[in-house]
Parts: sequence; C-alpha cells; structure tokens
Amino acid sequence: MSLNGHLEELRRKHETLSKAVEAAQRAPGSDDLEIARMKKQKLMLKEEITRLTTH
Repeated sequence: MSLNGHLEELRRKHETLSKAVEAAQRAPGSDDLEIARMKKQKLMLKEEITRLTTH
C-alpha cells in the first residue's frame, strides 16, 4: 500500500472513531470505559497520521 493510501485509511478510521465517540457520548447509559478506549485509539491514529505527514 502506498503512503497516501495508508494515510487515507488512517484518516478514515479516525473519522469513524470520531463519529462513534460522539454517538456513544450522546447515548444514555453509555460505557465510559469504552468511550475512553475509543478516544485513546483515536489519539493514537492522530499521532500516527501526524508522524507520517511530518517526515
């Protein structure tokens, strides 16, 4: 996979997680630990995207 393709896949995953976090935060009785896990994963994706685009 090319670098651009990999970056697009990472961005797509980040956007999907972002929507999932927003939906979970709006849902009553949502699992705070699951939301925290998704946020951590989202941050890791963001850091990877930044690392790949700055080097």
